[in-house]
Amino acid sequence: MTPAGESGDARTAKVIALYTDPRSGGRAPAGHPNTDGFGPPPAPVTPLRDGIELNDEPPPTPEAPVAHSPLFSLSGIRGAVADSLIATSGFIRERMTGDYTVDDFGFDPHFAESVWFPALRPIYQNWFRVEVTGIENLPSTGGALLVANHAGSVPVDAVITSLAVRDNHPNERYLRILAADMAFETPVVGDLARKAGATLACNTDAEALLRRGELTAVWPEGYKGIGKLYKDRYKLQRFGRGGFVTTAIRTQAPIVPVSIVGSEEIYPMIADLKPVARALGLPYFPVTPLFPWLGPLGAIPLPSKWHIHFGKPIVTDGYDEQAADDPMVVFDVTDHVREEIQQTLFRMLSRRGSVYLG
Repeated sequence: MTPAGESGDARTAKVIALYTDPRSGGRAPAGHPNTDGFGPPPAPVTPLRDGIELNDEPPPTPEAPVAHSPLFSLSGIRGAVADSLIATSGFIRERMTGDYTVDDFGFDPHFAESVWFPALRPIYQNWFRVEVTGIENLPSTGGALLVANHAGSVPVDAVITSLAVRDNHPNERYLRILAADMAFETPVVGDLARKAGATLACNTDAEALLRRGELTAVWPEGYKGIGKLYKDRYKLQRFGRGGFVTTAIRTQAPIVPVSIVGSEEIYPMIADLKPVARALGLPYFPVTPLFPWLGPLGAIPLPSKWHIHFGKPIVTDGYDEQAADDPMVVFDVTDHVREEIQQTLFRMLSRRGSVYLG
């Protein structure tokens, strides 16, 4: 609630001041890998250009907010786990008949509906208590490219957003995730990711999905986003070369900015042990208040309250095909999308309640 005598704009300004580092502008230093963003980062992108205005409307508040289970609701967790076990047993019986399909990317809807989503729902509903707004901004049919902020030390935000789309879209649409190559190089994880609907974050796969009319999502901050320190929370890192914009223009797919609040607090990263990361071949090695001090228990995410907002689509069908190869056009649209997400995050944070007890 806004304090008496203080306008919403004033409170938002305070949040911006709190989350913005004037020395870095919230940008990562040059040279970081950017696997999720379709390639390595270029030189710093140009500022937002004249003629592109941000949508400064705050995320809408639902007229009838969905009632979320309270934190640590044992009855809710038991019910969700029971539903998951029932769905899994049914999945095994049906799997024996062989009556299921898998697409060219390895997506297995039968597995997703019977195993993957039921396993996620107890965490989604009872641990993170996800609130979703702006779902009406996703198209009923046809392709769209969702672009979101990335955070959390572990890319949990991708799978949670996938379930948010499936459970809240009126047509129960699937979200196809564009993931880093490391996911598919990891045993077990790679097969699981493909069965759940993910594929490699590259122009070829992204363009193919969009032309097929799929809702497709990318987190262009890549490792820079999920591997940033807690002190830099909610400051968007560079969006790389803007490969996602090139793909959207070529397929004439709208770009939907997605702003996620809550993911930064599940694993507050207070340090990055770079020598350990290099020895293990990892982009970073996080140190949190619980990990590695508590061993496996330190890998349990903290129960932050999440809010996912789907912004108004940014249309790309006004560009001709040559615009996809014009660096200035690509940088302009990339900055436009980035600023939409950043400013929406600031507005959401200014209206936020308790981080863990909301």
